[in-house]
Amino acid sequence: MTAVPISVPEHFNAATYFVDRNLHEQRGTKLAIESDAGSITYQELYEKVNRFGNALRGLGVRIEERVFLLLLDCPEFAISFFGAIKCGAVPVPVNTLLKPADYQYMLNDSRARVAVMSEALYPHFSAIPRRQLQYLEHAVVVGKSDELRFADLIEQASPQLEPASTSRDDAAFWLYSSGSTGPPKACVHLQHDMVVCAERYAKGVLRMTSDDRCFSVAKLFFAYGLGNSLYFPLAVGGTSILSSGPPKPELVFETVKRHRPTLFFSVPSNFASLLAYAEHSQDCDLSSVRHAVSAGEALPAAIFHRFKQRFRAEILDAIGSTEALHMFIANRPGAARPGSSGQIIEGYQAKIVDEENNPVPDGEIGNLLIRSDAVCSHYWNRHEQTKNTIEGHWIRTGDKYYRDGEGYFWYAGRSDDMLKCSGAWVSPVEIESVLIEHAAVQEAAVIGRQDQDSLLKPMACIVLKNGKPGDPELARELQEFVLSKLPVFKRPRWIEFVHELPKTATGKLQRYKLRERFK
Repeated sequence: MTAVPISVPEHFNAATYFVDRNLHEQRGTKLAIESDAGSITYQELYEKVNRFGNALRGLGVRIEERVFLLLLDCPEFAISFFGAIKCGAVPVPVNTLLKPADYQYMLNDSRARVAVMSEALYPHFSAIPRRQLQYLEHAVVVGKSDELRFADLIEQASPQLEPASTSRDDAAFWLYSSGSTGPPKACVHLQHDMVVCAERYAKGVLRMTSDDRCFSVAKLFFAYGLGNSLYFPLAVGGTSILSSGPPKPELVFETVKRHRPTLFFSVPSNFASLLAYAEHSQDCDLSSVRHAVSAGEALPAAIFHRFKQRFRAEILDAIGSTEALHMFIANRPGAARPGSSGQIIEGYQAKIVDEENNPVPDGEIGNLLIRSDAVCSHYWNRHEQTKNTIEGHWIRTGDKYYRDGEGYFWYAGRSDDMLKCSGAWVSPVEIESVLIEHAAVQEAAVIGRQDQDSLLKPMACIVLKNGKPGDPELARELQEFVLSKLPVFKRPRWIEFVHELPKTATGKLQRYKLRERFK
């Protein structure tokens, strides 16, 4: 069935759609954002977005010029993000967990004229010699500072702002993708991209309404969290719940208890931590949550089953990317398939191909490509990488998948994570999914390691529950456990017990760091 096209007018500014429209629909007094830093209504959000847009214009920021956002999850993020878009500037939210050298690179790469940052993050910025920032003219701090203060700019600016005359295909914002294979790349997203994701996933899959309250463990600075906590709730007139702190289980449960979200977004490693915490704590109530959503990496079936048994709720696993902005394959409520990423979202297309770009039959692992009107237009200043990733209407995800006969997609690992053992391709995810079924295992990561004959064999890195130490007897038990469920060439030759697995700030497993560690 062909999806109904999404109509976005030629002259379009995303800020008017996500912010102003809620006033026209009589939601001015409703809370748009609740947070540990304060709450604001839709009327207050509208006025502060206008004030910040005017403040940027007063600082000399012109259409298409970049505004760097180094902000914790707080109302000022929403104000800065949409204020920049409304005045025609391009906000660039960045990971708050990086080093000064990373920020120096991105500030110069983006040629940002203004940087907005939280007071707590200012030391990371001030550590950069200002003379090494080639384009930056103004630093704005949310909180106390000798720099320009966000509150002062807001107070002094007009609450009325005529939106910039942008089109649906103008640049709206940038998001930097992870730089695991080199410097981070800026994905350039357009004014209409957020509308596509909100219509197709938030409304189409999750059936979000103005009654929904969204809480995301994934932070606003990356694509998954930006949708969950910002433009999804604003698209339907719902409420966003923001927490600036780290996603420790006790803080997550406390936030849920206080704010009663109806939609909870997280990542597999956090779901595993919540389950481990709930084993020795009774104050773990998720009864307000009608849907729990997972992304960032594949959700093991064992976590799905344990979560459903403990909290009487299913986790809807899905896959998206920074380039695609949000989800493109997802499990639907009432039709979730444990261990699967789900089915293609209406309005998107997917194909699985071999190394020669030929389609592979169902059941065969290949490279996943997707097609969507929300895919970034290009990587900023990365012509060759753009050509290698975006092929006409299709984008290479870098993921290995297979599709079953019912249209469900099953993750087999990153293209560079696949192992060839005993002449056969082995998915590390398949072995990890078995290991995590063992009662002692909280997390598992499988990589390839050469034996004494220089042949590649599977090696498993294991995090045990409750921080317990491992021993040779348990290692042998885990090897036999895998052997009872998988062929002998998929049994880990080595078991290493580790305190934690290396992950990106978005919760994605970094197998390459384990490969470097255990060379």
